[in-house]
Amino acid sequence: MIELQSFAQGRRKKIIWLLVLGIVAAIVVFLGIKYVAQARELQQLQQQALAQHTNAKVVGFLQLFMEKVLKTDKEVSFEDRLKLENAVRDINDPVVLQKWEVFIGATTEAQIQAAVKDLLQVLIDRISY
Repeated sequence: MIELQSFAQGRRKKIIWLLVLGIVAAIVVFLGIKYVAQARELQQLQQQALAQHTNAKVVGFLQLFMEKVLKTDKEVSFEDRLKLENAVRDINDPVVLQKWEVFIGATTEAQIQAAVKDLLQVLIDRISY
């Protein structure tokens, strides 16, 4: 009888340990899944923040370009050219920079107009929604 009780107690302990281990394993799996989901969400939020930062730079350059180049009848001052150059470089996009260089290297009115159109189109394409 004592042997039967100790066998039953040993079996009960094993069942309790297996239940505890099962619960712990379920918690670990649950937390692992939550961690992966949170990591993905964080990555998406970082990408959105980067896109918004780029958008702000592009819009800032567009505003400066409109104010200092398109809406003026006089020659662009050295300071304004420097501001524009720094703003376009701050966007950190090789295609935008290449279009900018084509624009500043243009010599004829037709070249300048075509370069402005190309530059504005690339800038608009870089704005993400």
